[in-house]
Amino acid sequence: MAIPMFAAIYIGSYEVSLKIFEISSKKKIHEVDYIRSRLDLGRDVYQKGAIGYERVDELCEILGEFSSIMAGYKVTEHEVYASAVLRDSSNELFVVHQVFLRTGFMIKVISNSEYRFIGYKSIAAREPFEEMIQTSAAVVDIGGSGIQITTFEKGQLQTTQHLEMGTVRLRELLNKRGQALQLYETQIEEYVNKKLEVFRALYVESGVDYVIFMSDYCEELIAHIDKKHTEGNVVKAERFIKYIEKLQKKSVEEICMELNLANAKDPLIVPSIIMFKSMVSIMDAENVWVPGVNISDGIAYDYAERNHLVKSTHDFEGDILAAAQNLSCHFNSYSPHIKALTKLSTKIFDTMKKVHGMENRQRLLLQVAVILHDCGKYISLANSPHCAYEIIMASEIIGLSHREREIVALTVLYNTLQLEDYEEVSDRIDQEGYLVVAKLSAILRVANALDQSHKQKFQDIRIVLKERNLVITVESLEDISLEQALFDAKTAYFENVFSIKPILKEKRVYNFH
Repeated sequence: MAIPMFAAIYIGSYEVSLKIFEISSKKKIHEVDYIRSRLDLGRDVYQKGAIGYERVDELCEILGEFSSIMAGYKVTEHEVYASAVLRDSSNELFVVHQVFLRTGFMIKVISNSEYRFIGYKSIAAREPFEEMIQTSAAVVDIGGSGIQITTFEKGQLQTTQHLEMGTVRLRELLNKRGQALQLYETQIEEYVNKKLEVFRALYVESGVDYVIFMSDYCEELIAHIDKKHTEGNVVKAERFIKYIEKLQKKSVEEICMELNLANAKDPLIVPSIIMFKSMVSIMDAENVWVPGVNISDGIAYDYAERNHLVKSTHDFEGDILAAAQNLSCHFNSYSPHIKALTKLSTKIFDTMKKVHGMENRQRLLLQVAVILHDCGKYISLANSPHCAYEIIMASEIIGLSHREREIVALTVLYNTLQLEDYEEVSDRIDQEGYLVVAKLSAILRVANALDQSHKQKFQDIRIVLKERNLVITVESLEDISLEQALFDAKTAYFENVFSIKPILKEKRVYNFH
């Protein structure tokens, strides 16, 4: 059987790249070729707000060349991704359409959280990752438009934050023609340090053991640090910083020459090395690891995982739930009530599986919605559903797409508010997503009705589907008259959505002690 050949094409802020992989059960994912073509789309977008027709012509020409290379390798499957550079462009739809008409490539423009998650998957697939996050680590993904910092402690994801200060953005913001290199470097360092100091103060209490970089130029840096001091692309932070400080004493041309860069005057090398240094220094890191992967590796890994060609060794769903729990704690809303509600809602979901037609992914979204449904109370008790919606939509939950985050936020919103007609929310969600929101919010309402007092009164709960009734039998030592009184009103919406009536039955438990 022939080994499948897969191509990952990524359209970034300053280059278009093609990586070709062999994917097999034995070798897993093996890189065969890597071609990069410089194309400064970011300059158009961040200066003019749109991609000019000359750049579109260049992009189509590059993609045409890539198509010929793929044919030579007998590539059977491919995917083309773009992130911020197209997402931030006012003429995104026209560019995507033109590329399709002229090259046959359909570009997937993904959200920031999707982009970062795909890249993060390629890092998590590397062997040392699981060991490194058991203490404390920060995964730092530096791109042209922004950087993403994802922190771990004791094996659990703590937070993920996006900062809009990528290498291309910094160059366009601070680079002035005729300005001395030293002044340019000073300005970048001050700007970057200020942003990172705020992040450190909010999210990192006492430094990290590892900073894990996913970025251009990092491999070149590691390769030129004395080999006696590196093992598996891991180097002590102090030595990493010293080498960058040594580079900073040189001109751009000298830096590019030392690192063997293709472009002798690479305009992004200075902002890149300063960000590397600032991140390691401000995060008070012990070690730096460069796994040598980028978004293209993540695209290949994601494709292979979706098609059951490789099996994930990392619990990505656990990361999503951990991120949601930390966000909930940040707004003082994670509580025994939420733990009880998670158990109740998933029990209802599982009992209703043959009726609701949803998959495990929607079960995960329900869990996230339960965890975050009370976070708006931190801002306003009177307007908590709307506040919770805004908090969720403004927060990065790595592993959830923008659409999935919208489903979670709307589920929380309509947990207490009346569900609007589809026409009222069609600008935010498609019809399929709207139905998922209706089903998840209905389940959440029933679960909420069972713990109306927030006292977790029930010793045991059994849920059974009998014909058109969802029979919920509870055992309790306490008075549940509040739950009984409000149950019908709280569950009428569930009946409308599923055409199934929830019925609450009490089995008395007597305490003879």
